[in-house]
Amino acid sequence: MFGLMLSGGTVAALVVAGLVLRNKRMENGRKIYTTALAVSSLLVLTGALLALFSGTSVAAEEAAAVAKEVSIGAGLGFIAAAAATAIACVGAGFAVANVGSAAMGLVGEKPEMLGTTLIYLGLAEGIAIYGVIVSLLIIQKL
Repeated sequence: MFGLMLSGGTVAALVVAGLVLRNKRMENGRKIYTTALAVSSLLVLTGALLALFSGTSVAAEEAAAVAKEVSIGAGLGFIAAAAATAIACVGAGFAVANVGSAAMGLVGEKPEMLGTTLIYLGLAEGIAIYGVIVSLLIIQKL
């Protein structure tokens, strides 16, 4: 629990520090950024290691007992479900990036085309939803 609090506290502190220092001009900005990034990475890594290697809880012991009953086929099914979602989301990201940049260019020239471009963006985003549906169908069969 302490590790999770350390990781979350580090991220929150960096967000607050970024908001405070956003508009200030500094001479050694790159050096300060590199140092803050190194320290925050070390703290997040330490927090993650503390969270991973701390004592087990009752829920973790029950999950380990259930995990012993899962077969190799079920494990491959979970990997397939994760891969279906991941690949679909990456594809949707590429599609939204390309369609979104073209849509912004078109809306800049013809503002009345905003509704049409939103439809195309929705179709591109639908690819990710299809991946989630496929992964849910795979998990349902396990």
